[in-house]
Amino acid sequence: MAKSKNTPNRERLQALIQEATVDCYDEEEQQTGFMTMLEDNVLCPFQARVVGEPVEVTGFEPAERGRGLFATCTRGGKTYRVDLRSVEWIEPHPEGFEWVEAYLAWSEWQ
Repeated sequence: MAKSKNTPNRERLQALIQEATVDCYDEEEQQTGFMTMLEDNVLCPFQARVVGEPVEVTGFEPAERGRGLFATCTRGGKTYRVDLRSVEWIEPHPEGFEWVEAYLAWSEWQ
């Protein structure tokens, strides 16, 4: 994850992670908490890149099985599901982007 001058510090990320995962009993519930925070707080659509190509992120989805959250991306009239950890986040970041950063930090720290 590339750092920008607006990247929340570790303490802020930990506070966001705590807020997203409060009262969660396992990893699946924690992912659900992050999914809720992304849906409620990140303003879509916004621009990003996947394998160096520009895409529009239109929303977020949980993994169908197993671990992970995905960005719903469109390019050239087609829709793709891309693991959030594989998206290249470009500026300007959307409103609520700190929740994406919190999820990525939580995912890395697990």
